[in-house]
Amino acid sequence: MILPGRHICTRCSRAPSHQWVQLISLAILLLATIGNSVAGLYLLPRLSAAHPSVLFFRAWLWADRETALHGWMLLAGALLLWEFFVWRKMRRAKPVTKIKGWVSRKILAFVLAAGFAPILPWWIPASQPSEKVLGALSQHPGLPFAISWGGVLIVAVVLCVKAETRDCLLGRGKALSLISLAALTLFLLLTMIGWSLS
Repeated sequence: MILPGRHICTRCSRAPSHQWVQLISLAILLLATIGNSVAGLYLLPRLSAAHPSVLFFRAWLWADRETALHGWMLLAGALLLWEFFVWRKMRRAKPVTKIKGWVSRKILAFVLAAGFAPILPWWIPASQPSEKVLGALSQHPGLPFAISWGGVLIVAVVLCVKAETRDCLLGRGKALSLISLAALTLFLLLTMIGWSLS
């Protein structure tokens, strides 16, 4: 029997297997992400320059860069939708502290607002940032994206600290394992296609 406060079985003193499945699935997803990042940083620019007529390398490099720059928007939106539709129903069924949900909503809303603020035209009164802030951001072009990814990472860590929200967010591990294996298979498939084209 696994009690809500303890993460091990009271009879056999073992951890539940679904948490191991979640951990291994996240490790496989991290491995696929690191492999894709290394390929995008070191191999794809050289291969797209060496083979300019092959669209495959340029398309893969473009997809990597756009995902690195704007992928946090999808994750932030997905976390906000998850909190609104799924976690709110669970909170109604069982009263829990609301500070974690409040913090995660505020951080994600701030990150999304900061990400969409440069897109707004100058004549919309959305309190554009000062010239000092814009000057600092122009000196470090990757800083806004790093701040945005950092905000999404903080929210994901805050949500995954407690076992109940982690299990609700990641599931029992079956869908996550399928997604992580699909990501690793896609990376390996792209690598094999790129290897055959070069």
